[in-house]
Amino acid sequence: MEILLMKTILILHTGGTIAMSKNIDGGVAPNNINPLDMFENPFVDKLNLITEDIFNLPSPHIGPEEMLLIQKRILKAISENIDGVVITHGTDTLEETAYFLDLTIQNDFPVVVTGAMRSANEIGSDGLHNFQTAIQTAASDSAKNKGVLVVMNDEIHTARYVTKTHTTNVATFRTPTFGPIGLVTKDRILFYEQLLLTNYHPIKNLVSHVYLVKAYAGMDPEILEFMDNDQTNGIVIEALGAGNLPPRILPILKKLLNRQIPVVLVSRCFNGIAQEVYSYDGGGIQLSHMGVIFCHGLNGQKARIKLLVGLSDGLSGNSLKDFLSDAVS
Repeated sequence: MEILLMKTILILHTGGTIAMSKNIDGGVAPNNINPLDMFENPFVDKLNLITEDIFNLPSPHIGPEEMLLIQKRILKAISENIDGVVITHGTDTLEETAYFLDLTIQNDFPVVVTGAMRSANEIGSDGLHNFQTAIQTAASDSAKNKGVLVVMNDEIHTARYVTKTHTTNVATFRTPTFGPIGLVTKDRILFYEQLLLTNYHPIKNLVSHVYLVKAYAGMDPEILEFMDNDQTNGIVIEALGAGNLPPRILPILKKLLNRQIPVVLVSRCFNGIAQEVYSYDGGGIQLSHMGVIFCHGLNGQKARIKLLVGLSDGLSGNSLKDFLSDAVS
């Protein structure tokens, strides 16, 4: 007779709308008690849920230091016979935390990040449903070896490409160009695509002063001049179109590159990638010849996380360029 062992899922609560409700003034704010801690396990005969509140922060309060704390807890769980991890998180920076974990954890078991767009006491609150579907996904054998996943609104997305696209809609999380890789049904987890997996970077410490700047028509050079100092470790620029910049910022860009400060370029467009196409002043071909690194397939906030992880892992020169320009890493 085959003995089926009950799976153990580690749940890490970090705060966010999913853990909030409206206060007496009508504003949404963190609760003294996380309402998810009162969640009754609907999988009581199938799953053992271990719940920990790492912190209770709105996601704008979460930065790389908090992301590293989550990463270290997950790495510890690898030796604790955990079968999967669910992280509840505020949605504003959820995609950045998810991608940070995707880059820094080599895991065979599923790691799933979820959140909510409506607080616990709002009509149509989506928190408990997203939480439950995230647990279902983390417990699924088919979710193994797929990198960190984001589960929201019955869709499964990769941490690498998912992004928040709407300020309030419950269907805010989308994967431009590719779409979700799977769906959550009433009783099944269905995957339709496989993400290419690459090497991970198990960082233990973080560099600081890695910046993100958005290009615009008539961009002022003073913005980059503020970063022309010994503290700056890296800069990501959301460039125009296929990867172009106004020519008036080229002199300061050269100064930054001469300082050996990595400058990484992505497109500010919602779809497509930055690439070396145009040869006019400020065009992608000129920028590439200057030493600007083109990061393919990521938005600005993800590219900044990737640059931060690469620098924190000690990458520099060609190794950093290869890491950042590889579209599937």
